[in-house]
Amino acid sequence: METLARENLAEWKRILAYWEKYTPDYERGGFHGRVTYENQPVLDAPRSIILMSRVLWTFSLAYRHFKRRKYLVLADRAYHYLYNHFRDSKNGGVYWSVTALGAPLETRKQLYGHAFAIYGLSEYYAASKFLPALDFAKELFQVVDKHGYDSSQGGYFEAFGSDWSVVDDLILSKMPWNKSQNTHLHIIEAFTNLYRVWPDALLRQRVVHLTDAFLDKLISPDTYRLRLFFDQNWKPKDETISYGHDIEASWLLWETAEVLGDQERSERVKKVCLKMAEAACSGLGEDGALDYEFDPATGHRNQDQSWWVLAEQMVGFLNAYQLSGESHYRAKADKSWEFIKMYFIDRQKGDWYGTVKVDHSQVKGDKVSFWKCPYHNSRACYEVVRRLSNKH
Repeated sequence: METLARENLAEWKRILAYWEKYTPDYERGGFHGRVTYENQPVLDAPRSIILMSRVLWTFSLAYRHFKRRKYLVLADRAYHYLYNHFRDSKNGGVYWSVTALGAPLETRKQLYGHAFAIYGLSEYYAASKFLPALDFAKELFQVVDKHGYDSSQGGYFEAFGSDWSVVDDLILSKMPWNKSQNTHLHIIEAFTNLYRVWPDALLRQRVVHLTDAFLDKLISPDTYRLRLFFDQNWKPKDETISYGHDIEASWLLWETAEVLGDQERSERVKKVCLKMAEAACSGLGEDGALDYEFDPATGHRNQDQSWWVLAEQMVGFLNAYQLSGESHYRAKADKSWEFIKMYFIDRQKGDWYGTVKVDHSQVKGDKVSFWKCPYHNSRACYEVVRRLSNKH
């Protein structure tokens, strides 16, 4: 095993050890919704479907790869908490958040959250072969498709009220911007993972549709960047650039093409993914890290570096290298890892810093939060190991 894979394997185990030690809530079930930089749980912090689903996915994949029972036990914990506390048995779907005691808190139906629930459940089924988990994933796919699919213009709407009624405030955006690249990116990621374990005809149709929606609507044909928010008719809100989402999409879309196995569509996806990786390079600093965001209209550039962006750029550039054979992409992936090792891995407190400023100072924020999770960094480590050691 080459050095990059060996080091990522060790880091993956270290990330898992952190989440195993500091995040389970043995008194109230599930996992803590917030853990401070000092590794202290905030007992009254609400719990998000994002965090719980990503924890479920993380430990399910870890069990599937390492075959260590403790990881399956942790995945079981996440699954049962998600099913018992986030599932809306009356209206269908899952809540956006619950209280620290597990009561419904924000009950609106956010498709971004449903995507991660499907992602986690399908991975848990792949690891455990527990049929009720697959049934739950199917149930969520069906309710999302029933209420969220836009049969007129294509794609999926952003969010709904608790009873699936239309709402103006979509949490991540407001009307009329009721579609987003971010939600679509994670829906296609989730549907692709579900299709691996449940090759349903309608599900495949939706994955194909989403792939084409990215190629034809979500990705600019001029810049090969994702446009962030849209109205129902796919009119983009602006041309703000999210470098992390661009590089993340460049490899997730290729993953979907591989799963679909459609050669003609795969060739088109491959060309677009390489152009997206090339476009993302304009956000790289001399230190090898992508900036967070840039607004061409105002010239404002957010030069903060984020844990999830660095994780995704390492995988994205490695994927571009494997697709193209161009050595500069491999060098960018290697440099991404060197940056992560130097600035993001917290050798003292564990896990990763969430943000590194442009001067390379680390922000000592929460280690676990509504959004801060083990998904991006552990997945990046897994992808490097898988791609460089051919172990699936």
